[in-house]
Amino acid sequence: MVFDGPYAPPDGALRLLGPGPAELVLNRRGSSVWRVGTEAGPYAVKVGYPSRTHAWTALARAREAAVLRQLTRERILSGEWEHGTWGAQPWRRGDSLYDRWAPCRNGDAEPDLGEALSCAVALSGLHGEGWVHGDVQPAHFLLAASGGAFLIDLALSRGGRIPHAYDFPYRGCLVHYEAPEISAGVLDTGTATPTREADVYALGAALFISATGRRHVDYPDDASREDQRWAVVTRPHRPVTVPGVLGGLLTHMLSRSPADRPTGAEVCETLSAAR
Repeated sequence: MVFDGPYAPPDGALRLLGPGPAELVLNRRGSSVWRVGTEAGPYAVKVGYPSRTHAWTALARAREAAVLRQLTRERILSGEWEHGTWGAQPWRRGDSLYDRWAPCRNGDAEPDLGEALSCAVALSGLHGEGWVHGDVQPAHFLLAASGGAFLIDLALSRGGRIPHAYDFPYRGCLVHYEAPEISAGVLDTGTATPTREADVYALGAALFISATGRRHVDYPDDASREDQRWAVVTRPHRPVTVPGVLGGLLTHMLSRSPADRPTGAEVCETLSAAR
């Protein structure tokens, strides 16, 4: 059965949150996301359901909650509902990396190395906790007005114990940010193993597209996911035209060989030294 959503926060979530006003923020790829007011501040309530292409999205919201409970002491809630699972976590304020760097794509500004560093610090911090993200993309970095970045959407992360009922194989992420070895694994077997090295590649691809508006590998906008992955596996990445230290770093991060890429900590060191 195909579900399109959006779906309202289930009654179980509302009872636990004791909520005020709710605002639909996003509905796509098997998830309806709501900003819900509570006495403890705004919460993001994510309602998961099967998408047109993936059944696992129904489990993703409870899986993300299981990850967050191992990474934070904040109040994280989750449960099941008729079509899948739901999760609730404190709302993160900030602009996505892609939105923040819109002036760069218009030629009105240069990429801010401090903001790139904030994203790298967030990813490196996750790696330092023994986790990989598995779904790094510009929309998952929220740059706060006061500085720093939040790395969100941890449903595909690996590194700790996940309840069996909510776990599922890793089948890649948004192909615009997949490393060649991830795309190759999905093409060969249908699954892959997310790694820190692939996260660093994805961060490079995220910074590149945010600064230039172009994907790291060229393929038609209407290409199927399979054709996109074939392009990532068989074609070199686009020339990095971003000037200065960031451009050189992106070339390094987008190396085809995982062993040739810098670690997240090394990315932080390079950006910190260049500021």
